[in-house]
Amino acid sequence: MLVAEKEAVYRPRTKKLKILSELVYETIDGRDYYYNGFEEVLRGKKTKDEIMGASGLQSIIVSFLMKRIILGIDESIYRYVTGEAGIHIDHRNNLANDIAIYERSILTPNKITNNYIDVPAKVAIEIDIKADLSRPEDHEYVYKKTEKLLNFGYEKVIWLFSNTQKVLIATQNEDWKIVNWEKDIEIIDGIIFNVANYLKEEGIKIIKT
Repeated sequence: MLVAEKEAVYRPRTKKLKILSELVYETIDGRDYYYNGFEEVLRGKKTKDEIMGASGLQSIIVSFLMKRIILGIDESIYRYVTGEAGIHIDHRNNLANDIAIYERSILTPNKITNNYIDVPAKVAIEIDIKADLSRPEDHEYVYKKTEKLLNFGYEKVIWLFSNTQKVLIATQNEDWKIVNWEKDIEIIDGIIFNVANYLKEEGIKIIKT
């Protein structure tokens, strides 16, 4: 009877912890960052798929960027990945990239496994923030993630923020800069994108916040 009572007490907590572990988006310096909206999943108000999937706007922007990359990149030199590709830096740091471009000489065939990629990309592109930043100590998330990637060996990290319609461009050797996304921005080797022009051509209107 005592065993049954213990199971009744601890099973819900065990289930909740299991769900919580599945909602980790990234880990930076040992701190887990959960998907934005994870608390609603824990309360049963949303499903995991509802918060882990990209929005329509994010998906359209990713598709646009991937088309620019595929049409312009030299695939004899580079590989490209998308879909929140996992990045393993060390046991305290596991990140994800919306889009990343790797040199083939770095991401060699033996490095492509069922595990996270553990070598640095040349360029990464992030579209909006998917992590929950409700804790005050997490408000420097973008800076921390960007610094972590650059220190790992990434040459350039580009962030697109749809709410403000701004783009952050961070590189190892130059000052970081923030520009309006109406500007032409180079991804790599002369491959240029302009989000504002593309959305205008597609008739997609978003409200700047």
